[in-house]
Amino acid sequence: MGIFAIIPARIGSTRLPRKPLREIAGLPLIVHCLNSVRSTGLFSRVVVATDSKEIAQVVEAHSGEAIMTDDRHPSGTDRVYEAALKLSLGDDDIVLNVQGDQPITQKETLATLISFLKAHPETGMATCVCPMDGEEAKNPNRVKAVVGRDGHALYFSRAPIPFPRDGEVGGTFYLRHIGIYAYRVWFLQRFVKLPQGELEQIEKLEQLRALEHGWPIGVVRVASAPPDVDTEEDLRLVEQFIMGRPS
Repeated sequence: MGIFAIIPARIGSTRLPRKPLREIAGLPLIVHCLNSVRSTGLFSRVVVATDSKEIAQVVEAHSGEAIMTDDRHPSGTDRVYEAALKLSLGDDDIVLNVQGDQPITQKETLATLISFLKAHPETGMATCVCPMDGEEAKNPNRVKAVVGRDGHALYFSRAPIPFPRDGEVGGTFYLRHIGIYAYRVWFLQRFVKLPQGELEQIEKLEQLRALEHGWPIGVVRVASAPPDVDTEEDLRLVEQFIMGRPS
């Protein structure tokens, strides 16, 4: 059983055009992500799966490996599967989908996901969450998760769920979904054959395809989320973090 990281990166981001190539502290975002994942030492191979020759050239210029994939994939998971297929990965190999907009990787989070799948051979897909306060939960770019007592996801939404009908309750009860996934290759083979569900298309959340079709998603809880980049403001804040300057 091999452990692989595949970083999906498409050129056509709607919220932040050409996002993977935007520079942070002198390097493109995708290069920060690539270097960060490689530095964990957790993977047999780290690959960027992209629909852009420009992104591929940038990755290769920084000693990375890139695989060209179709530009019509409806989600990053579909893109990851095409790359896994081209890499000839085995059914029981574990693939981590690390988002190309996360320039600072938390090694412990990735290691926890890998350990979860190793400990649950029957599980095909897992992801992670961390606590989130009520103010952050109002942000639709912060995806919320609801998790059952069995440790499997019940739902993911851009809306603040669960909704406190009787007003705010004590404690931190919102869970922020961290967009890193771990899969077994056999699950990816099944996932890409599923038709997109209505909930996935409404929320624009690929993990809902699995839930709509009855596939469980294991959820592990970690302390915090890595910084990600969705807006110009995020670019500025991440650059300050990398360069050690106060925000």
